[in-house]
Amino acid sequence: MENNRNIILAIVLSMVVLFGWQFFVAGPQLERAQQQAQIAAEQQAAADAALATPATPGEAAATPAPTGTQTYATREEAVAASQRVSIDTEDLSGSINLTGARIDDLRLKQYRETVDANSPVITLLTPAGVPNAYFAEEGWVPVTGANIAVPDSRTQWSIEGANTALTTTTPVTLAWDNGAGLIFRRTISVDEHYLFTISQAIENQGTGDVALYPYARVVRHNTPHVANFFIQHEGPHGVLGDNNLISKKYSDLQNDRQVTYENTSGWLGFSDKYWATAVLPPAGTALNARFNWSNAAGYDDYQTSYVETTPVVVAAGATATRESYLFAGAKEESVISAYQSQYGFDRLELLIDWGWLHFITKPMYYLLSFLYGILGNFGLAVLAVTVIVKAIFFPLANRSYASMAAMRRVQPEMKAIQERLKDDRPAQQQAMMELYRKEKINPLSGCWPILIQIPVFFALYTVIFISLDMRHAPFFGWIQDLAAPDPTNIFTLFGLIPWDPTVLPFIGSFLHLGIWPVIMGITMWVQMKLNPPPPDPTQAMIFNWMPVIFTFMLGTFPAGLVIYWAWNNTLSVTQQYFIMKRHGAEVNLLGNILDAFKRKPKTAEPTKS
Repeated sequence: MENNRNIILAIVLSMVVLFGWQFFVAGPQLERAQQQAQIAAEQQAAADAALATPATPGEAAATPAPTGTQTYATREEAVAASQRVSIDTEDLSGSINLTGARIDDLRLKQYRETVDANSPVITLLTPAGVPNAYFAEEGWVPVTGANIAVPDSRTQWSIEGANTALTTTTPVTLAWDNGAGLIFRRTISVDEHYLFTISQAIENQGTGDVALYPYARVVRHNTPHVANFFIQHEGPHGVLGDNNLISKKYSDLQNDRQVTYENTSGWLGFSDKYWATAVLPPAGTALNARFNWSNAAGYDDYQTSYVETTPVVVAAGATATRESYLFAGAKEESVISAYQSQYGFDRLELLIDWGWLHFITKPMYYLLSFLYGILGNFGLAVLAVTVIVKAIFFPLANRSYASMAAMRRVQPEMKAIQERLKDDRPAQQQAMMELYRKEKINPLSGCWPILIQIPVFFALYTVIFISLDMRHAPFFGWIQDLAAPDPTNIFTLFGLIPWDPTVLPFIGSFLHLGIWPVIMGITMWVQMKLNPPPPDPTQAMIFNWMPVIFTFMLGTFPAGLVIYWAWNNTLSVTQQYFIMKRHGAEVNLLGNILDAFKRKPKTAEPTKS
């Protein structure tokens, strides 16, 4: 009996251990393995089918992505590894890869990496096989089940015709015979700026009709460095019909992995701060679009692509063509607006992120451009716009500063009330309200005019931040690039001490403080000395520290923004001083400034009995 009980107990304990192991150890391990396998399969599927399907799921096969892409040590080595057709225009230089007929080598000749005239020009597109590859390609997608050989990224194209270099006057035609009755031709032309026109033709020498779907995509390997500033979007984006503007952060796309927009129209691509690459079908073309990310090859692979929903049907013995476009270049407002008007591209102007206040931001940009044409200096144009805006809002500013003047007039009475009723806060508030009624003062009346001006100044701030015109635009003196931070630094005694404090951990990012940020901080502090001091000591302390905080915050901002802020503060101080004097307020600006440096007497402690 004892033995039977021991056997039963051993069996029960074994089952407990077995099921416990299965439930707490083996089960979770198997579940994690299944999840990892599922993720890997999804990533591989995303890499192998990055394109949106042409119509309903299963109707067309996606073009598979190549595997085992050869790697190269340098970009130059990658370019030299294949036969190419050169690109040479006034604004662009580079080449088209005859392997895959990709546009994957492109530089912007009018823009350089730094203000140095001898610095390298901006590189926009880069071949696959090197870090940060970035390229565009066009092609055809066959219907599922159709055994049709279509060109892909490995296809070796040949030049057809006499033109062996792509210029604004000499388009280039590439050809490939699939050996099964279809000859594919791709004629590429480029205008004087940044728009490529790709005309794809299919010559059917077979005996049956052929149906293929045109596609285009932009591919980007690895995550580029972005400013990640809320004013401007950098990353995958596009305008897709009723979906309107689609803007994705790179991190968002990694989380989404794949986002598809079916039965839409428009364009899509990638946008940097000053440059963009986008594929554009003819206006109004019905398409399925997709934003896609995968990491199947060990690096981040971002793609934006579209496939047209209506196939191109090529009858036996006939030839059919289909046009599409590629924008690859600088986000020049005048050029983009011209493309939108000429080709009818849907809201192509949104390649430039004008922000929520675009109805104010764009007119502000046009005003800046107009003044730049007169003054010849973009920095002076910013100063002139600030004066114009100040003049427009003068009536509102007059009301605001008049309210401040009234508040300053009653400041002695307010202090007396605070001292008399310091232990009775409700009575103190009631006495304050009585004083406001007696003097016909509304403490909030000075705030509303300022609030109304905020959108206008924010729009101007946005234009200065995003404008390509500001990039490498000089001002005066040491400011040779209004889009870059002030190069001077007080922590190196303006270059006398040979060290870089910005490399220090934690605090390094705050240790770049140039002359213009200091000027801005001083003007902000002087402006605050014109305002009535807050009655609450905590508020007073916060207001006293605000100029210091803003000075360090703006230390790494573009110099154009800091100059604008300092000039705006200077105008505000001048305007506020005269308006408050005119309304009878005692404005002892110099005295207020000197008082700030006087040591305040310590409050005597009560004696102990």
